[in-house]
Amino acid sequence: MPRRRKVLTARRADRHDLYQKAVQDPEHDLDLVERVFRRETGRRPLALREDFCGTALACATWVRGHEDRTATGVDLDRSVLAWGRKHNIAPLGDDAKRITLLRQDVRARVLGRFDVTLAFNFSYFIFRTREDLGGYFRNVRRSLARDGILFLDMYGGPEAQEEREEKRRVGGFTYVWDQDYVNPIDMTVVNYIHFRFQDGTAKNRAFRYEWRLWSCPELQELLEEAGFSWVDFYFEDEDANGKLTGTYRRRTVAEADPAWLAYVVAGNGPKKKRRTGGPAKRRRPRAD
Repeated sequence: MPRRRKVLTARRADRHDLYQKAVQDPEHDLDLVERVFRRETGRRPLALREDFCGTALACATWVRGHEDRTATGVDLDRSVLAWGRKHNIAPLGDDAKRITLLRQDVRARVLGRFDVTLAFNFSYFIFRTREDLGGYFRNVRRSLARDGILFLDMYGGPEAQEEREEKRRVGGFTYVWDQDYVNPIDMTVVNYIHFRFQDGTAKNRAFRYEWRLWSCPELQELLEEAGFSWVDFYFEDEDANGKLTGTYRRRTVAEADPAWLAYVVAGNGPKKKRRTGGPAKRRRPRAD
């Protein structure tokens, strides 16, 4: 008789594994990264730095994609780095040697020059003043190659400023994004991620985030002040029925949707004449 599949419960589930399944989609993120970088520079990116890397899933995915790639992950959380080493890095075997994980502040010096730096899942929103965020951007630019590119993501829209929950079914559990608190004066927001299971159990407040909800013009101004040569925004296409397609393109004008996700791309080198970017799929969860 075949063995019955175990039902996922709060006691059995690992919050980092749940997060990776519900929130992260590094293959699609990195597809956009490589497409944009090759179009802007005419060469293939090899050296990647992942800030706020957490479990370093993007680092592992990056080096798995090509034998000449290297990755450096930076994060302050010792426990999450250890989880990533065990579950994402060690399974790579010899390829794991091309990954370096650093436990330090992302504003501290990182040796080397990187083609690409990533700060995804809105992690840099933790910097809530112009001085702190601008200082982080300056640090990143100094560690980039001459033609290096910084990739960020962001979210916004009227619904991003509402105290509300979003639920989405993922495999054997439900992912809940909880916008618990919004202060419109300084744009401080407090968000939680909950995981709920078929047996009625839950991992409530599995992750907590307190950050500032930054706007597009604020980010563009800070990136330019930090010395980046150009800044682009990539928004998701919609079909004729207004349904999101999963394809992101460079935009100077975007629809004022109630809730939106976007990529922010800032170049260290001269701006090139270019057409709108190619496709890259991206899920819609809003989380760290």
